[in-house]
Amino acid sequence: MKAIEVDDLWKTFGEREELRGVSLEVEKGDIFAFLGPNGAGKTTTMRILLGLLRPSSGTALVCGQDLATSTEFRRKVGVLFERHGLYERLTVRENLDYFAKLYGVPRWPGRTAEVLGEVGLQGREQDRVAELSTGLKRRVGLARALLGEPELLFLDEPTSSLDPQAQRDFRELIVSLSRGRRLTVFLNTHNLDEAQRICNRVAILDHGRVRLIGRAE
Repeated sequence: MKAIEVDDLWKTFGEREELRGVSLEVEKGDIFAFLGPNGAGKTTTMRILLGLLRPSSGTALVCGQDLATSTEFRRKVGVLFERHGLYERLTVRENLDYFAKLYGVPRWPGRTAEVLGEVGLQGREQDRVAELSTGLKRRVGLARALLGEPELLFLDEPTSSLDPQAQRDFRELIVSLSRGRRLTVFLNTHNLDEAQRICNRVAILDHGRVRLIGRAE
């Protein structure tokens, strides 16, 4: 079974066609880049895969499941959007504890400590999110995405607005997590260098159509 299967996906908003027959497959264990300029339809595709938007036509399956209806399988998916969605007045630990309880994560106090270690935030548990750099906030968001021990990780422009050093550190973290946890990663990006550095397969999206798809090299 493929990790992700998208077949002839169309999405229209009024008279505007956002997606025009998008088809792609992602193998388990891939770090897959969905590469394209801003406005190409990358985030729309991701939101359909996650069950947050309904397609106008076509299918979008994650491990054979439609996440719009398979609520139980959503627990196996982690998501980090470009806007982190954290509570800035709470500490790092308070944010993660809150979301762990909200998601129904078993043994959540221990799990919170584990993900803090995985993303390199040991010793920052009591820092308020508002006081963190953009790069560290992105790591807290990634920790939240890992709380449920997902099989697939969806990342939407995860290194945008980060300085070069923070970008490199975050990319290395993604690769390490993918290998160490055998995660499948679906990465939305407009950064060609990022796709070349860490992804083994790439699809290029332009004006709602997949122009090329294959191995990065």
